[in-house]
Amino acid sequence: MSNNIFVSSEVGTLLRLIIHSPDSGLGKVVPSKAQDWLFEDIVHLETMRRDEYDFYVKIILYFLDNEKIKGKLNEIDADKSRDFYKPFNQKYFNSDKVIEFEKLLSDILEMSEVRTQLIAAVCAVEECSYQFQNEMAQMQNIDLARVLITGILPNNKMLYPPIPNLIFTRDIGIVVNDHLLLNKPAKYARTRESLLAKYIFFNHSMFEDLQDKIIEITEDENHFLLPEEEQEGRLNTLEGGDVMMIAPNHLLIGVSERTSVEAAKQAIDLLFEKNVVQKVTIVKIPQKRDYMHIDTIFTQIKRNVWVLLGSLGRIQEEAEKHSIWQELGQQPSYEALTIKQFINKDDGVKVKDFANLEDLLSSITKDDLNCYEPIKFIYSGNNEFPYGAREQWTDSCNLLAIKEGIAIGYDRNDKTAEAFRNAGFRTIKAAELLEKFEKNELSPETLTDTIIMLPSAELSRARGGSHCMSMPLLRQF
Repeated sequence: MSNNIFVSSEVGTLLRLIIHSPDSGLGKVVPSKAQDWLFEDIVHLETMRRDEYDFYVKIILYFLDNEKIKGKLNEIDADKSRDFYKPFNQKYFNSDKVIEFEKLLSDILEMSEVRTQLIAAVCAVEECSYQFQNEMAQMQNIDLARVLITGILPNNKMLYPPIPNLIFTRDIGIVVNDHLLLNKPAKYARTRESLLAKYIFFNHSMFEDLQDKIIEITEDENHFLLPEEEQEGRLNTLEGGDVMMIAPNHLLIGVSERTSVEAAKQAIDLLFEKNVVQKVTIVKIPQKRDYMHIDTIFTQIKRNVWVLLGSLGRIQEEAEKHSIWQELGQQPSYEALTIKQFINKDDGVKVKDFANLEDLLSSITKDDLNCYEPIKFIYSGNNEFPYGAREQWTDSCNLLAIKEGIAIGYDRNDKTAEAFRNAGFRTIKAAELLEKFEKNELSPETLTDTIIMLPSAELSRARGGSHCMSMPLLRQF
């Protein structure tokens, strides 16, 4: 087992992850391009950074690397330049446990061959002029890393589009035990971030133990023989929000708006061939922007506690209830999920069906995690109309478990917070928790069953929660 990279659960104690703080590219998103760049709206960058995302970084540091932050909050907050959060600044927190993507990128740019290749690759993807390619080659590594991410030159000229979705580092790759499954994005807007991530994972010294354990999704030769108008609709695409390392031998893959069934099949074949896991479950969800990835409709909080969108929880029962009326032509009020589990056995791959999502999650709790405590489902919006759908849209189901029973959610999802409290959890605002940590009134080591409520007016408009904003590299389970 690598000292750097190993993930075998969604709720084991988080020890190392990759994040990316909102960068200046986010401030360049314009209304006419928002949807092309996968945003529902334009966001106010300074509010997102200072009043929201910075709390996320502080919370994560307090749990993973608290010597970087303990006793320093007043000093950090008083510094209007935000130097604590800026890579390469003297006051930067520079943790080897809470790792900034931009720092990793700058590190590999120290290698001249990698630097040359990466500049050429990005310029080819973004169709830069030869002149700009030469200009980038003359930049300092710090400046070049920022340009590669934001598309903005030091003189504030925009060279190519930003990649605002890079704050959602979950989507660039998933650690599966001691292997890494790379993202292959569905949308062109995420092509550059995927390319940058690939260069990092194949070249950074942190990932040297992974070099023969990186799994890439590719197109087969038949794809290139299709007519051009058919090729785009037949891509093998896979994004990290649709992949959950749910138990040591069990991986979930969502088939969704962003992840294709072809890519899911290829991932299963490769994982079984390499004997990385013995069980993979495919959860096919409605291909709607409302849902996007499976981690927008459910995430795990404890071995026996899950938060999910109730309308997608037990739909098989709804189907049976309304089947007669469907035959008579009435449109169903629910949306269908298909769940198939593939188990790699000595005598071949066996397939098992699950009738609904709650049955699958219950099976994971009991059969994979050997937990026989009563299973609790926390429903988005407390399963009250219309709050279930409203709060799912603002990421009520997209929580990151820092350790078992401790997770980060958004403060705007009031009804979901109420459901957590009804289930015995404490809910606490991030600012209040940090103050209690500083005063030693609470401790990350002893905190139990708590949902930390992150400020979220701007972050939630970007359509991703704390689960999306993390790429776990190491968990202790």
